[in-house]
Amino acid sequence: MPNDLICAIDDLVKMGVFASRSDAVRAGLIAVVDRQRRVAVGQVIADGYRRIPLTDDETSWSDAASAAMIAEEPW
Repeated sequence: MPNDLICAIDDLVKMGVFASRSDAVRAGLIAVVDRQRRVAVGQVIADGYRRIPLTDDETSWSDAASAAMIAEEPW
């Protein structure tokens, strides 16, 4: 690992954000894996909507609700 990254991790440990370098690295890996999982799930959802797009009937209620909420704003 680059020295500046090690120093940054050590600073986080000194600040009490993590108990140790290992905890910091573990948290980083968990975050990367979680982000990749979320990207994959989002891709599956987007692919599903591309395969079977919503109909006008399915989206009309949300468009009307959004317009009503905007109309209620005092701006």
